[in-house]
Amino acid sequence: MLKHGFMLFLMCLHLSTFAAPPLRPPPIPAIEANSYILQDFHSGHVIMEKAADQPVEPASLTKLMTAYVVFNELKSGRLKLEDKVRVTERAWRMGGSKMYVKLDSEVQIIDLLRGMIVQSGNDASVALAEHLAGSEESFAGMMNQFAQRLGLKHTFYVNSTGMPGEGHITSARDMAKMASALIREFPEYYQLYSEKNFTYNKITQQNRNLLLLRDPSVDGMKTGYTQAAGYCLIASAEREGMRLISVVMGTSSKKARAAESQKMLNYGFRFYETHKVYPGQKPLKMQRVWQGAAQEVGLGLKEPLYITIPRGQYQQLKPQLALLPRITAPIEAGSQHGVLKLLLQNNVVAERPLVALQTVEKGDVIQQSIDYILLKFE
Repeated sequence: MLKHGFMLFLMCLHLSTFAAPPLRPPPIPAIEANSYILQDFHSGHVIMEKAADQPVEPASLTKLMTAYVVFNELKSGRLKLEDKVRVTERAWRMGGSKMYVKLDSEVQIIDLLRGMIVQSGNDASVALAEHLAGSEESFAGMMNQFAQRLGLKHTFYVNSTGMPGEGHITSARDMAKMASALIREFPEYYQLYSEKNFTYNKITQQNRNLLLLRDPSVDGMKTGYTQAAGYCLIASAEREGMRLISVVMGTSSKKARAAESQKMLNYGFRFYETHKVYPGQKPLKMQRVWQGAAQEVGLGLKEPLYITIPRGQYQQLKPQLALLPRITAPIEAGSQHGVLKLLLQNNVVAERPLVALQTVEKGDVIQQSIDYILLKFE
C-alpha cells in the first residue's frame, strides 16, 4: 500500500477543480516592535519577520534556556522534580522579579521551575543555576554550549536570568528556534508555560503572558522586560493542529507586546495552513537494485515533511522526483539516491533528499553475474 502512496498523492494533486482560485494573503499588518518573527513550529516556515537577526538584549526570555538546561538534566535522570535546592544568599538577594524564596530554605526543583516560568523569578533562576553547575557563571557556560548545539547564531549568555550584562544578547530568530526546541524535546514539561498563576510562600503571582487569558489557543511561553530590551514576548499557539510561534522584541508596554503578538498569530492562522505531506522513514518509491542481495530498495525521507502555504492552495502543489539513473549494491541506509521537490505555482516550496531506508548488501556471485549480463543489454 505504501509503495503506491506517492502515485496516489500525485493523482490527487492533479485533480481539476472548478472552484475559484484562492486569494493571496494580504500584506502583513504593521507590527510595532523593534524586531519580530512569526514561524510555523512544524515546518519552520517564516510567515513574517523584521530585523529577526538583529542582536538585542533578551531580558527574561533568557529563562527559556535556563529551563531547557534543567529539563535536559531531568530527562537524563541526573535530576528529579522532587530534589531540594538550598537557597544561597546570592539567589535570595536577587532583584527584579522574584518568587520570594527564603534564605537557606530548601525548595523543590518543581517549585523553582514554576517560580521561574510562571512568576519569572530571578531568585529561582539563580538557585537552579547554582544547584546544577556550582555557580551562575559556570551555568552560563552550559547555556552557551546548548546554544551552539541548537544553532543559535546570535545568542550568548552571561547569566541565567536575563538581567543586563555585557555581551548578553540574542535575536528574535534565535528565540523562535529556542522555543521550538523546548516544545519539541520536552513536551512533558512544556505544560508549565500554560499555568496562569502560582502561589509560593503565601504569595500568589499571575503569569505575565496576557495572551494566556485572552486566547484559548495560546499555551505559552515567556515574557521579558528591561529598560534596554523593552517589552518582549514569545507566544506559542495551536489551532486545528497548526502551531505558530511569535516573537516580539522591544515593544512599548505590556499591553503592546500582547496586542502585537495577537495580531501576528491571528494573521498567520487566518491566511496560512500547515500540512504533513509525507511521513518520514516510509517508502515513497521502490527502486530496482542491481547486483544486490535484494532486488528493490525503498526510497523515502529521513523525517516527516511539513509545509506551510497560503490557505486554499494545497491542491496546486506539484511533487517532482529526480532519481539517480541506477542504484548498485552495496547500499547504506540513509545514503541519498534522489531529490523530492514540491512546487507551488512553479516555485519550489520544499526540497528534500530521497534516501535509502534500508541497507542492501552485495548479492552472491550468481546474482551479481546475472545482473552484470542484464546490464550489458540494458
